Amino acid sequence: MSSVWKSRLSLSIFGQSHASAIGMTLDGIPSGEAVDPERLQAFLNRRAPGRFPWATDRREEDVPEFICGLVNAQTCGAPITAIISNTNTRPSHYDELHDIPRPGHADYTAHSKFGGYQDVCGGGHFSGRLTAALCIAGGICLQILERRGIVIGAHIAQIAGIFDTMFDPIDPGKEIMSKLFNMDFPVLDSAAGEKMKEAIMLAKSKGDSVGGSIECVSVGLPPGLGDPIFEGLENRIASLTFGIPAVKGIEFGAGWKAASMAGSEHNDPFYLDGRIIKTRTNNHGGILGGISSGMPVVFRVAVKPTPSIGREQESISLSRQESVKLNIRGRHDPCIVPRAVPCVESAAAIAILDALMEMYYEPG
Repeated sequence: MSSVWKSRLSLSIFGQSHASAIGMTLDGIPSGEAVDPERLQAFLNRRAPGRFPWATDRREEDVPEFICGLVNAQTCGAPITAIISNTNTRPSHYDELHDIPRPGHADYTAHSKFGGYQDVCGGGHFSGRLTAALCIAGGICLQILERRGIVIGAHIAQIAGIFDTMFDPIDPGKEIMSKLFNMDFPVLDSAAGEKMKEAIMLAKSKGDSVGGSIECVSVGLPPGLGDPIFEGLENRIASLTFGIPAVKGIEFGAGWKAASMAGSEHNDPFYLDGRIIKTRTNNHGGILGGISSGMPVVFRVAVKPTPSIGREQESISLSRQESVKLNIRGRHDPCIVPRAVPCVESAAAIAILDALMEMYYEPG
């Protein structure tokens, strides 16, 4: 099933944007792992809608209800299942989308795949609403990794062509990453962040939207996590990251810049720091041959503009087979990027914990 990601860990995400609930089942987590509910809720609040002017007006509390898998805030070895109730839905806003697909959205492809039986309300199972479930799983994995010395953090790298300062790929600084976790609008350069907010609000005032990118870094990984060919650490991170609606690209380390570099420029020289092997630069983004090198894992994600915008757009009537004009109703983010930051952290956390468990929990 496409809604199940399975490796050493297994993650299933279920529900629809305007269904009674959404949720997830995370299987394979060892027993005896503590889950701090307050810290998990703080993590989920970073993604939750309706809290900031640059986000959708739809307000959801996003408090997870754990059905099984936790006993006294500790994992018991059973699959962990949690649901989040949808309480602020307006399905009538989506009535015409049964017949008129939104440009840039999955309405038409979902209709082609499911023969018109798909749920169009809020995007149904294609909605970014389901990333709340991803963040439950990711928030749990982040806590487990931190107890093992692995810290993951992300920031808004760019919105509407306005760039933040990038992480130091050699030493991002755990204190900086901790600061970002507690920020409503996570950027390293506050002045750039204010300009980004202005660009979002300008697009919103025009009934439009803007896209951007997110940079994520993971520090404390031991060398040796991952595998070559199809189960590399990049593969795992990428497959989970592309489960976030609106993600259109991902690059590791120097990424696309590597295509215009000479080998002498791109290669990262090895050296000894005491008994620890490091590289002087980190163009490889902490991964070589699909396996972690021990350097920070650095990657960036491209996020497209929200397809549901207030401007009149061209579309077609599926029933009448004719061109029509579409005016979208509903409540939509003028920019998805700020709320997607914890989603990207979640994807990285699940993938890295999966590789870590494979290395230390699997026989051989």
